[in-house]
Parts: sequence; C-alpha cells; structure tokens
Amino acid sequence: MKYDPTKAEIWDKVWAQRMDLDVYPPVTDIASEIAEVVPDVRGWRAIEIGAGTGRTSIELARRGADVTVLDISEQSLELAKRFAQKADPATRKRLSYVLADGLDPPFKPASFDILFHQGLLEHFRNPFLLLEANRRLLKKGGLIVVDVPQTFHIYTLLKHIQMLFGGWFAGWERQFTPASLARLLRNVGFESIHTYGDWARPSLVYRVLRGILKRMGIRLAMYPRIFTDSAFSRLAERLRRKRLFLWTVLSFGVIGRKV
Repeated sequence: MKYDPTKAEIWDKVWAQRMDLDVYPPVTDIASEIAEVVPDVRGWRAIEIGAGTGRTSIELARRGADVTVLDISEQSLELAKRFAQKADPATRKRLSYVLADGLDPPFKPASFDILFHQGLLEHFRNPFLLLEANRRLLKKGGLIVVDVPQTFHIYTLLKHIQMLFGGWFAGWERQFTPASLARLLRNVGFESIHTYGDWARPSLVYRVLRGILKRMGIRLAMYPRIFTDSAFSRLAERLRRKRLFLWTVLSFGVIGRKV
C-alpha cells in the first residue's frame, strides 16, 4: 500500500496508539530556542502547524503566548488536549485547537507573530507549498521555526532502508542539512536568524529497545540517569551549541524572520 504522509488517516493511526501519554517529547526544545531570540513571548499570537502532542504549544502558552494548535488529525488534537490537562488553568486558557489542513489554514493573512512546526516539513514532497502557506499567516517581521531531521545521521539510513522495503510508518520522508533548510527558507522569503540542533537523549537505540520491551510487558525508565544527570549529558549540551556539530545531530531547526 502506498501511503501519503500528508493525509489524516495515517496520523490518526499513529497518535491513537499513544493515548497513554507515554510519548517522548521532540528531540529539540523549540520553546527554549525561541527564547534565545524572543525572551518574552507574552501577548504574542503563535500557531503550531502539525501539533503532534502539542507540548511545545503548551510550554509557549505557559510563558504567556496565545497559541493555536492546528493539526489535520483528530487524534493528535485529542492527545494534545490530554497533555494540556497537566497544565495550570491560565495556560490552558491561552490554548485553542483547530482541526484543519496546514496547506489551507482557516485564518486571514498576517494573523500570527510566530509560527512553528516540528517533524512536519519532511513529509511534503514539495516543501515550498507548506512554507508559502506558512508565510501568508505571518505578520511582516514575524518568526517561523522549522524543525526537521538532519541528513547525516544513522536515523536517515535506517529510515531509507525501511522505506525501501515498505516498512516506514509514513511511507515516505525526506531530510535536510542546515545549509539546505536555510536556503529553502530564504527562497520563500525568510531571513535565517538562528540555527540549533540536538541529539536524541536517551539515544535512538534505547528508545527502540524500550518500545520493544514495552510490547512484551517490560517497562524501562523513560530517562535512564546517564541521560538526565551526568557529565555525559552536560557535555552533549555544550557540544550541540557548536555549529560543527549541527551536521551530526538527529534533529535541527532554523528560526527565520519574514522579510
């Protein structure tokens, strides 16, 4: 069966299997990266396209932004709402949810100060379509945050092997380098102002092993101590901020300004 990873049915199936909230957050911390550029987002209008679990939206709402959580999948929005139940009432009040296609969002042009997505652009064979739709939603000078898988990583090799044999969950997926993503954003009308990235912590190997054992009824800790409170973790945090290491991370992102 040939899958179209931009269709709701695929993502409804993916997120329906994660309603127990046992889901790792995104590899990168977009809310903290935004804070590097905009320390105070109170009063900002933000939108997340392709929300997944919505945890970045929840964090931005906690920091004072009014955030719209948009996804094509009903199951994704349901999962995002479940995670939001853990937040305080003031945070939940600043969140709204919209079931819609990111290519045809139901908003007027220039409605938002900041727009972001994680793990979304790589599913579009023509990424310009999504980015152009994103650009229309932003005010002049507004910020876009695009977070994607990085090309030179074992994840890319494993993904393409599964795609070759028809075993990849979404059927198809691309990847980017920091230079290619910055160039793509520039061609759509954005000025790149900040680039960041990170490795999976805990590692992909541990995550896969944990998932296999979970299906067997054996539960490992989500975060082994070595990945959360150790010299190893502190070293990884320092290294990920060196530009050279952006070519080795699992996921990276670019923050751009609409010109």
